[in-house]
Amino acid sequence: MSDTIKIAYLYEDLMNTYGDSGDVKILSFLLKEQGYDTQVDNVSLDDEFNAFDYDFLFFGGGQDFEQTVVAKDLIRHRETIKDYIEAGKPMLCICGGYQFLGKYYQTVGGETIKCLNILPFHTVFKADSRMIGDTEYETEWGTVRAFENHSGRTYFDDKNKLKPLGKMIEGYGNNPEDKAEGMRYKNTIGSYSHGPILKNENIARAIAQEIIKSHQEKMSKSK
Repeated sequence: MSDTIKIAYLYEDLMNTYGDSGDVKILSFLLKEQGYDTQVDNVSLDDEFNAFDYDFLFFGGGQDFEQTVVAKDLIRHRETIKDYIEAGKPMLCICGGYQFLGKYYQTVGGETIKCLNILPFHTVFKADSRMIGDTEYETEWGTVRAFENHSGRTYFDDKNKLKPLGKMIEGYGNNPEDKAEGMRYKNTIGSYSHGPILKNENIARAIAQEIIKSHQEKMSKSK
């Protein structure tokens, strides 16, 4: 088995708004610093995909039309993504990619669109009250500063199972009421932070270390 760290960028050609691809580039740089080469694969429409072939999954944000296209294809990969998450493997999902892990999102017109239903949260779109601007919040790894631009309001359905990524200092985060940004479950992180989020070196290095740990465990089992 190769010692190269493998990253799956889910729908890179469709889900890449506000510099989200920069997250993968930053991680590749930090991993190179630690002596690892990286291979980044774009997993897109009609591609075969086994999450366990990878050391890290990344899922960026997209516009409404692109998200509709992705939603129809993504369902094929539900079980492998679910098993990967439950195994505690590292994953980072931004905005639309974050929303897809939940139960559903409800459109402005009241239509309910099913998501992967892997984690217990849902999203409701409020087009008349878009949440946009700079954000700042406190995480386990320190302060994070980024940018948000979303109409979707995300709500946890099980606050015992899911934890926020951070506590809001400035901005909206998941929704205007909860004063929380993003989601953490095992080693999966969801966030509304663009800019990209991993320009914040504290959280970038924490995720890079989780990727290295996951990769080393996989390499050890293969011997």
